[in-house]
Amino acid sequence: MKKQYFILSSFLIFSLPAFNQDTIDTNKVIILNQVNIESAVLKNKVSRLHEVHDAIIVAGKKNEIINLRETEADLSTNNMRQIFAKVPGVSIWENDGSGIQIGVATRGLSPNRSWEFNVRQNGYDISSEVFGYPEAYYNPPMEAVEKIEIIRGAASLAYGPQFGGLLNYELKQANPNKAIEVESRQTIGSYGLFNSFNAIGGTYKKLSYYAYFHHRNAKGWRENSRYNVNSGHINLSYQINAKMKLGAEYTSMNYLMQQAGGLTDSMFAQNARQSTRARNWFSTPWNVAALTLDYNLNDNSIISLKNFALIAERNSVGFLRTANILDTINTSINDYNNRQIDRDFYNNYGSELRYLQKYTLFNQSNVLTVGARYYKGNTRRKQGAIGTRGSDYELVIDRLTNGYDYSRNLNLNTENYAVYIENLFKVGKHFSITPGFRYEHIISSIDGRFAANDVATINDSRNRNVYLLGLSTQYNTTENTNIYANYSQAFRPVLFSELTPSATTDVIDPNLKDVKGYNVDFGWRGAIGNFINFDIGAFYMFYDNRIGTINVNNLPFRTNIGASETKGIEAFAEIDPIKLINKKSLHQFALFASYAYIDAKYVKWNNPAIVNDPNKTIVGKSVEYAPSVIARYGLTYHYKMLTLTYQINHTGAVFTDANNTYLPNTTATVGKINEYTVMDATAAFSISKHIDLRAGVNNLTDERYATRRAGGYPGPGLIPGNGRTYFAGIGMKF
Repeated sequence: MKKQYFILSSFLIFSLPAFNQDTIDTNKVIILNQVNIESAVLKNKVSRLHEVHDAIIVAGKKNEIINLRETEADLSTNNMRQIFAKVPGVSIWENDGSGIQIGVATRGLSPNRSWEFNVRQNGYDISSEVFGYPEAYYNPPMEAVEKIEIIRGAASLAYGPQFGGLLNYELKQANPNKAIEVESRQTIGSYGLFNSFNAIGGTYKKLSYYAYFHHRNAKGWRENSRYNVNSGHINLSYQINAKMKLGAEYTSMNYLMQQAGGLTDSMFAQNARQSTRARNWFSTPWNVAALTLDYNLNDNSIISLKNFALIAERNSVGFLRTANILDTINTSINDYNNRQIDRDFYNNYGSELRYLQKYTLFNQSNVLTVGARYYKGNTRRKQGAIGTRGSDYELVIDRLTNGYDYSRNLNLNTENYAVYIENLFKVGKHFSITPGFRYEHIISSIDGRFAANDVATINDSRNRNVYLLGLSTQYNTTENTNIYANYSQAFRPVLFSELTPSATTDVIDPNLKDVKGYNVDFGWRGAIGNFINFDIGAFYMFYDNRIGTINVNNLPFRTNIGASETKGIEAFAEIDPIKLINKKSLHQFALFASYAYIDAKYVKWNNPAIVNDPNKTIVGKSVEYAPSVIARYGLTYHYKMLTLTYQINHTGAVFTDANNTYLPNTTATVGKINEYTVMDATAAFSISKHIDLRAGVNNLTDERYATRRAGGYPGPGLIPGNGRTYFAGIGMKF
């Protein structure tokens, strides 16, 4: 028998069913009569999380959901500028055209492998090492993803200290209504692209299962940029009884990527497709597993437990000098240099326990969430071995040249204990307030050698006690719209990668300090009828002890360069003018605009002693890789079985160092990167409810552009974005 209980929402009064496993999924808090931002008339839709989501309070926090089942983006190569088109302010690094490594950020933060986000899959960690090295070398293929959840900086209380917030990939799940369902999508494209996604899933009695295998390979738009990636995933869940469900899942990925290297600016202007390196390779075998338990104690109480583990590697071999240095000793006989081998080995595990309780106080329905987390990470970092003079991917050390294995051999450890509490208090029918607190105890250590033959060794450890406070509020302006505001403190320990230099020219300040600061949001969002969806807000972020790179004595120098503040506007609106005139029309003509103005400036300069001139300052200068404008516009026409989409993506110019060096240096590792505009078009046609066709053109105008300069991997210098490419595919689901 279904029971009913009521929660006063900041959107409106929701009616929620009891937590009965015969009727709902314990992983979700199902909310009836919700704000229908995901209107069927708006394809490529973006929506918002409910105020209580997966035992987490989201009310008053800026967030978005990208529903990938309703997008015509190029999922075969994980084209993130199309996927994130309706999330304002997302900056993107394009390291290559493979889409294997995703680099995204918001609000002027660095997009380097999404490391300013807390990157998760199905709610558990998937990055290399959450505190010491949070780079996301693994990302699921977007064809396997049901939706992407984003919570901006206010996610720090529930998910841990970070400035960017949460980026969570929710994978597709088993069909609860079929014993077996099969999905297959095959895509071909320019420069030898072949992409294959195949999945099977279903539900039989109390057992649900879902598994996929994905393969992608291509020669690449640039010379010497071919790649091959294979990944797979299996998810099993068993409904023990009406209140309890157990789950187990495992993900494996392995890829081999040839890295074309960076270019000098003159090379880029001459031919952006050229490559200075033919012998550089990169590979990251990745394994992630999770065991989950969802238990409904009663109608008002939920327990969620996630246990997870990661075993992975990062392997590279290549000639890593700057682009203006040849890779041959004697060009007449094609005698190559020895290459460098760098390897990381990651072994991490953790557990997160969350408890949600609904209760009544002063005739108001409130929600309490508490949680605890334990995490332990180990990274074995081996770098600087002298490899062979060969051309293939081989992690073989040239022992005739080398008197040692790896010049750098480090053991990096992190142990973390955390607890948090948040409470959603309702004040009347329209207003809610959610205070929160998080405590982190972080123990990190590093030992080993920095140079060959134990010339430079290190044995250091740090203990931290971190206290974070936050406050979120939300007010109903109408039934389907609300005003939200929040304040949340954030913290990020010094990363292992920031303590060690890159494989090329970077110099590291040995006295780096931890980063701290806070985020503030204020905005208005919601839906008007079934034809307008919007979110318009302002933000402020203070980022103290900022770690960045400046140009000192013509060398990149990484240090605590001071403090920055970032403020701006993030606005999104989507409208269907046809539905505004005729709600019964079968035609859809959705127009959207996603715009962010970002003012990221340094407000404090610590004046490191290495700078001889005490008058040097970066106060008032722009934060590196923080474009002042990110604007994306598009339209989608949909009629019966046909969908056409066109998008314009514009990103403003950026400086690549804190000194705001305008002209590039000879190695192209610093210097301004110009603004660029890229246009994409896609088409989809449903032959039947089981078969559909998709095709598209990326970078319609064949724009030459770059999103970053590298100091090390994937090769020092300017990294070009892809030129014009095409793709076409067929999908089947039975």
